[in-house]
Amino acid sequence: MLCSFLLSESPFNSKVMAETIDLTGDGGVLKTVIRKAKDDAISPSDSLPLVDVHYEGTLAENGEVFDTTHEDNSIFSFEVGQGAVIKAWDIALRTMKVGEIAKITCRPEYAYGSPGSPPEIPANATLIFEVELVACKPRKGSSLGSVSDEKARLEELKKQRELAAATKEEEKKKREEAKAAAAARVQAKLDAKKGKGKGKGK
Repeated sequence: MLCSFLLSESPFNSKVMAETIDLTGDGGVLKTVIRKAKDDAISPSDSLPLVDVHYEGTLAENGEVFDTTHEDNSIFSFEVGQGAVIKAWDIALRTMKVGEIAKITCRPEYAYGSPGSPPEIPANATLIFEVELVACKPRKGSSLGSVSDEKARLEELKKQRELAAATKEEEKKKREEAKAAAAARVQAKLDAKKGKGKGKGK
């Protein structure tokens, strides 16, 4: 895993581990930069509130991994500041830049609190996340890229509906043909019987 690899590099690690920042002032959310972003990298903002991240979450108590995107190399997307994630993430992601990897330590009150999130996260658990900010984007529909993606999705949906409609129409046609064929067979039998009856009468 990328984050684990970076943590194991002692020269780089020793350089950045001192950069621990108390983001809340009460020790509730601590951020340590593992890999710095480029100076001109962008950060989440009101115009770029949607973020894509890679992450791995572990329990501070025993180091057990309870969630990760690294196993399937998936991306987790959400809108910063909307309460879609735990408080610590809303706070920490605002301070990050694209390309940055940070270790975020979250006390329970900034994570899942006393209820926890059973069965993976126990009550009053302190959590540690290694988060990589992959991208910042505007809300859907407010950029050419997102409009293009949405258009492609709608086109695909349209094709699927047309295919389903065509399949349904074909099935209907086959049913009607089968029905007509059955009716023709019945009529043929009736005509045959009538023909035999006329022959006897003569």
